[in-house]
Amino acid sequence: MSEELSITTAETAAFELVQRQAKMLASSTLIPKEFQGNMSNCAIGLNIAKRLGADPFMVLQNIDVIHGRPSFRATFLIAMVNASGRFSPLKFKLGGEAVDRTCYAYATDKASGETVEGPVVSMAMAKAEGWSTKSGSKWLSMPEVMLRYRSAAFFARLYAPDITLGMQTAEEVEDIAPERNVTPARVPEVKGLFAPVETLQSVPAIVLLRIKLEEAGIREDVATEYLRSQAVTEALIFDDITDDEAAAALTAFSHLVAALAPVAP
Repeated sequence: MSEELSITTAETAAFELVQRQAKMLASSTLIPKEFQGNMSNCAIGLNIAKRLGADPFMVLQNIDVIHGRPSFRATFLIAMVNASGRFSPLKFKLGGEAVDRTCYAYATDKASGETVEGPVVSMAMAKAEGWSTKSGSKWLSMPEVMLRYRSAAFFARLYAPDITLGMQTAEEVEDIAPERNVTPARVPEVKGLFAPVETLQSVPAIVLLRIKLEEAGIREDVATEYLRSQAVTEALIFDDITDDEAAAALTAFSHLVAALAPVAP
């Protein structure tokens, strides 16, 4: 019984320590904005740092939150592989030219002395996967760097999954994420918080949610934070809320109004 009590006491002390550390980090202006003022995010960052045996500040500086999901920077993964002590410093083998350019990462496994090679990444792969066809793609402006970054990510995921923790790199997430249509949509005229259903059938849920929030006098950022707290969405900004998530929010819109109307400007 005393042993169980001792374990519980130790766990409580550890949790309280994380809270204090997270509070300190959240008050800093030197960490990324996704962590500033957010103790929960900082606590998760501390947990990741503990798992990796890395400095918390370094970890927070190298996590990018894209579309609500955390991702490591490729340079951070390269540094972690090199610092793991399991491999010689990561190197890259380039081949081909121009559109036929290829690259793979390799290193020596210190335990066996064998050379381990990661999957080959090529410009043909970048085109086939749609990485290089996106507007503003860095695969077109700096292909040599992107080939190394992607091959390093593949190597780390294959030979050191305990370092990647199942997370993708920021560069991968940006390549995979669909391009947003920034052309302003024509917003149909829908009057009243409870407009007739037949009037709303052709209106996208996200558009309708924006209209209803405006009529209720509720700011979009306030509504987004509330929907995150209710596990309706993981989006950090209103524009990243999906249509399905918006539809879910509309089904309980009266609750949203009741909760947020008092704090609306």
